[in-house]
Amino acid sequence: MTEFVRLEVDGGVGTIRLDRPPMNAISRQVQDELLAASAEATQRDDVRAVVVYGGEKVLAAGADVKEMAGMTYADMAAVARRLSAGFGAVSTIPKPTVAAITGYALGGGLELALGADRRIAGDNAKLGQPEILLGIIPGGGGTQRLTRLIGAPRAKDLIFTGRMVKAEEALAIGLVDEVVPADDVYAAARRWAEQFVNGPASAYAAAKKAIDSGLDVDLRTGLDIESEAFAALFATDDQRIGMESFVANGPGKAEFTGR
Repeated sequence: MTEFVRLEVDGGVGTIRLDRPPMNAISRQVQDELLAASAEATQRDDVRAVVVYGGEKVLAAGADVKEMAGMTYADMAAVARRLSAGFGAVSTIPKPTVAAITGYALGGGLELALGADRRIAGDNAKLGQPEILLGIIPGGGGTQRLTRLIGAPRAKDLIFTGRMVKAEEALAIGLVDEVVPADDVYAAARRWAEQFVNGPASAYAAAKKAIDSGLDVDLRTGLDIESEAFAALFATDDQRIGMESFVANGPGKAEFTGR
């Protein structure tokens, strides 16, 4: 059993819910629990898409600074990769994922959101990587995922200054994909996730892997990754169902099984 992170499943959508009041500070225990929840979401066949949510007031205001303040270089060197894995746990889920952001998503909280495929923010959201104000840099994927998402100049601006951006600026620079009223954040994220519940699960996983893996390689290697993933889908039931349905009834009418 986990104390601060739980996976709630309803109607094919899994919600990874952070619940460590008052600000969902991401301690090492929370990082481990995020890894566990993400692994469970990956393994469960009744989870077809995932929402990451911190509640109505905050996604997460960052890592647990009190826990890190007394650590030495030797202490941190021993756990830095585990820390990065915890903040990026959601990125390992081979299913569509969306972060529902209310209030603050700062430091590790933003890094958690960056691991999702989509980010939906409330109009009260404030996002940023303020680690520089503590004399450090983002250590949970911020320098890498943020740069890939919004480009190096904008990532450097946010990381060098440590400033917070409000929802509308976050939308303008591509940091989030949608802004909705704060009270509607979870519902909007769930609506996005629900569209994948009855879809071809293997195809979603293949598309996600091809896209994410292709970001790290040259075009020729990326095309090879795509070709292998494309061919592999011809071993699935959903490929047969989808193509037979298309031939018989036209597009958009297939009833996939997720296998």
